[in-house]
Amino acid sequence: MTAEAFLDATVLLYAGSAAVADRAKRRAAQELMLAAPFALSAQVLQEYIANALRKQALGISEANIDATLEMAAGVTVLPVSLPLILAAVALRRRHQISHRDATILAAAQALGCKVLYSEELNHGQDYDGVKVINPFLGL
Repeated sequence: MTAEAFLDATVLLYAGSAAVADRAKRRAAQELMLAAPFALSAQVLQEYIANALRKQALGISEANIDATLEMAAGVTVLPVSLPLILAAVALRRRHQISHRDATILAAAQALGCKVLYSEELNHGQDYDGVKVINPFLGL
């Protein structure tokens, strides 16, 4: 199964953030998640949980984490595998980006996604067929 778009962990974090400073980003993330089918990876879910637990100012509860995981059961979630890691290494070397970001890009490519929603990479840049869009630009 493929999806047109892939979401980074920051989208999930902003969608569930209770921080007043994140109000506009929360709205943008929630609208994005409702607008079109998207895919995730196991890495994205792991990062979401780790940051939700670590960044207490976001106010993301265990119930919020459970709800996000229930939502994830309804979308394509790519597992981390050796072929994915090898593809990420090649992307990291070619584009001179972090391995974490390269693994996200490799997952998006593997699922046939044309767009990656993230604030971590260069907005508007095309990485071998996956265009990065920062949905929080200007908020």
